[in-house]
Amino acid sequence: MDQKINKVVIAGGGTAGWMAAAAISKILGKVLDITLIESDEIGTVGVGEATIPPLMSYHQLLDIKEQDFMAATQATFKLGIAFEGWRDVNENYIHSFGTTGRDHWTAGFQHFWLKDRSRGSTRDYGEYCLELIAAEHNKFAHLPKAGLNYAYHIDATLYARFLRKFSEGFGVKRVEGKINQVATWPENGFIKSLTLESGQVIEGDLFIDCTGFRGLLIEQTLKTGYKDWSHWLPCDSAVAVQTESLIEAIPYTRAIAHESGWQWRIPLQHRVGNGMVYSSQYIDDDDAKRKLLKNISGGRLTDPLQIKFRTGRRLKNWNKNCIALGLASGFLEPLESTSIHLIQRGVLRLMQLFPITGIKQPDVDEYNKQSLLEIHNIRDFIILHYKVTNRQDSPFWRYCRSMQVPDSLQHRIDLFRESARVFKIPNELFGENSWIQVMLGQGLIPEQYHQTVDVMGDQELTRFMENIRTHVERTVAKLPNHQAYVEQYCKAKA
Repeated sequence: MDQKINKVVIAGGGTAGWMAAAAISKILGKVLDITLIESDEIGTVGVGEATIPPLMSYHQLLDIKEQDFMAATQATFKLGIAFEGWRDVNENYIHSFGTTGRDHWTAGFQHFWLKDRSRGSTRDYGEYCLELIAAEHNKFAHLPKAGLNYAYHIDATLYARFLRKFSEGFGVKRVEGKINQVATWPENGFIKSLTLESGQVIEGDLFIDCTGFRGLLIEQTLKTGYKDWSHWLPCDSAVAVQTESLIEAIPYTRAIAHESGWQWRIPLQHRVGNGMVYSSQYIDDDDAKRKLLKNISGGRLTDPLQIKFRTGRRLKNWNKNCIALGLASGFLEPLESTSIHLIQRGVLRLMQLFPITGIKQPDVDEYNKQSLLEIHNIRDFIILHYKVTNRQDSPFWRYCRSMQVPDSLQHRIDLFRESARVFKIPNELFGENSWIQVMLGQGLIPEQYHQTVDVMGDQELTRFMENIRTHVERTVAKLPNHQAYVEQYCKAKA
C-alpha cells in the first residue's frame, strides 16, 4: 500500500499501548496524528512488574529521568532473579545481571572455574559475580562506569499512567471507549477504521494492536494465525494478588518452584506483587489459588486475579497495516521478565522500519523475520529452566524433564554439557553469562573445560580466582542497603 502514513491508531492502552505511544510521539509526533483508544472498563493484565536492563536504553531514547520514572512507578532496583527449588527441591540459585569473573579471549571464565573445581575448590560460580553477591546481601548503589548492572521492579499500572502523561505531552490523543467493529478495505483487506460502542468512527493508516490476548485486530480481524508452544511451556494459567510490604524490599525477584509450576514475588516500594504460574493439567484453579494465598505474607490489597493464556506466538507480528505488540503478539510466560522487553523491541523495530511513505512488503518481512528470531531465542532460554532439572517429585516436573525440546536448544545443552562452551547468537537478548548461570544453576555441570586454561599454573590460577572474588567482596561491602538507597534516591510520594 503506497499511501503515506499520516494517522496512527493504537487499539488498547496498558503497558504495550502507552510504550508504543510514548516512542512514536516522541520521535514522530510532529508529523503524525496519533490516537490511542482505551476503555476504563477493560482491565489490563498489569502483572508484568519485573524488568530487565535494556529498559534503560528505551528510557534514554525518550529522555526519561530515572528518578522521576522510579518515583512515579513505586519502583525498586533489580539485580537478578532467585530461582528457588528449580534445580531440585530446596536447592536455590540466582540468575543475575552483569558478568561473572573475567574471560580470556580463548575461553570464558566458566572454564577457569571448572578447572579450579577439578582441583577441589568448593566455591560457587556465583561468588565471582558482583551483581549476584550484592543481591544476596541486599545491597545496591550506582557505581562509576555502569559498574553494577540492574533493572527495575515497577507497578505496571502506574507505569502506563506515567507514559500516558508523557505521550499526551507530545500530542497523543486518548479516546475513551470500547471497540465493537473493525472495518477493512474490500480491495486488499487492510484495516480502514475502528467503530466504538458510542458510534464514533476512528480512521487510520497504520494500526497497532495492543488489545491483549484476544488480538482484536491482528487475529479476530486479520486471521493471522498462532503457533502454539504449550508442549514446551506447559503452564497455561496464573493467579495474581497484591499484598502489603512487611519487610525491606530486596533487589531481586523471587521465582519459587512448586509441584505444578512456580510462584513469583516482586517487591515494590509500597507493596509486593505475588502470583502463581501453573499448568491446569496438574492442578486446578481453586487449588492453585489456595496454594498462592497460603504462601503470601502481609494483608491482601486486591482480590486474586485469574489469568488464562496459551504460550506461543502470532505467525506474523506485522500483517497488512497492523502491528501487534504485547500480549496480542504472543506470550512467553513471565519467568525471565521478558514481556516488557518484547514490547520495547517491537516498538523500536517499528521505529527503524517505520513506513512513512507507505507500507512496503520488504519492511514487513524484515520486521517479522527479526521478531521471529528474537522470540525463538528467548523461548529456548525459558524452556531451559524446565528441561534441565533434577526434580522428579511430581508429574509436572517428570514431564518437563522428559519432553523433547527444540533442536536449537538441545544443541546448546549438548554443547555445554560436553565442552562448557556457550556462544551468543547475534542480537540475542540473553548473553553467554545468563546461559551459563542458568545451566549451572539447574544442575548441568560440563564434562570438561577448555584445555587452554591449563597454560595457567596452579599458583597463578589461585591468585586469579581469589583476586576476582576479593574484588567482589570488597565492592559489595562498600555498597549501602538497597532499601536505604531507594528511599534517598527515588522515594515515591505517599
